[in-house]
Amino acid sequence: MNANTAKPAGCTNFKLRQLLRRVARLYDLEMAATGLKTTQYSLLSYIVKTGPIAPGQLAREMGMDASTLTRNLKPLLAQGLVQQGPGDNARQRRIELTPQGRARRQSAQTQWKAAQLKLNDLLGASRVNELHALIDYGLAKLNDPPASLAEND
Repeated sequence: MNANTAKPAGCTNFKLRQLLRRVARLYDLEMAATGLKTTQYSLLSYIVKTGPIAPGQLAREMGMDASTLTRNLKPLLAQGLVQQGPGDNARQRRIELTPQGRARRQSAQTQWKAAQLKLNDLLGASRVNELHALIDYGLAKLNDPPASLAEND
């Protein structure tokens, strides 16, 4: 049996969680000096990319549920890094960065880049590119749960 036909051994979910914890630890160690968690940095970066955005749309685009987004936004709101402004109508809101939030994200970008370069050095840039391609492929294929799983909810 070659590598292409061999059946995977072990639990993929467990292996991915192990890898995620180790990668997160590497990023968290670099980001600690900024006072931001990596999840907070990601949120700030995404809002920079999109500009003012409705919370529901932000959650969908980042692939998280609304309650997780709300929980992750609370400290950023409390620190004055993001603010909620009016949306397109009276029932909508928009999340946007404050000048303080832009400055904090900009200063944190150096630590994020250091973490990324460290990961590239540890794994090799070509492996990181392969990993990104595999993740993108998996995300596209697993975008919606199969009908057989959705029926069990």
